[in-house]
Amino acid sequence: MTSRLQTGLNAIYPPRCLACGDIVDGDFGLCGKCWRDTAFVGGMVCDCCGVPLPGEEDDVSHQCDACLLSPRPWVRGRSALLYRDTGRNLVLALKHGDRQEIAQPAGLWMANAIKGLVPEQALIAPVPLHWQRMIQRRYNQSALLAKALAERSGLSWAPDLLQRHRRTRRLDGMDRETRYRTLQDAMRVHPRRRHRLIGRPVLLVDDVMTTGATLSAATQACLDAGSGPVSVVTLARAVKDA
Repeated sequence: MTSRLQTGLNAIYPPRCLACGDIVDGDFGLCGKCWRDTAFVGGMVCDCCGVPLPGEEDDVSHQCDACLLSPRPWVRGRSALLYRDTGRNLVLALKHGDRQEIAQPAGLWMANAIKGLVPEQALIAPVPLHWQRMIQRRYNQSALLAKALAERSGLSWAPDLLQRHRRTRRLDGMDRETRYRTLQDAMRVHPRRRHRLIGRPVLLVDDVMTTGATLSAATQACLDAGSGPVSVVTLARAVKDA
């Protein structure tokens, strides 16, 4: 009955490409052209921030110059896409265009990016929004991604593990140092959720990594509350000259 109903719905409302709207074979997919224009991250990457590196993938852990110069507080990081072309459009549509359905395929892409890297007992948590910004936006895109990733990976998740208790200015246009100063002590672990992370690995989820300032603040909040090692994953990674 369910399959017949779905077939009927597909006949009336055929699945469409998330990026351009053309008809595709299945729900939550990209057409061939948009798939080609989407820069999925693969091959050799920095084990800490997920930025692509020159060379062929191997079993050795590599780090980019930025992570060697300024070590991250988390242990491993990955991203599914580069923040350009179709990848950038998808992130902006999810974040500002109320295209919440993008989170479902994004969860699959992110699950593939972290496959084999995160322990089974890890707790997934989204980077939080300040409550005032949450009212304005109506949803936290990072929480949508975290939920979809939990469904795809089978890992547990805590949607309100972290709180953004201090509202900060928008980070757009800020340089790296200003971003880090702005976000210092802006997040904390929810006091009623702290018991869930004591000594436990945490996987933080966000939509985009640029300088890593937001994820650093969230990571430090987890570590200060007594978590185990923290890893991070984002839908997209901003890269200079990408």
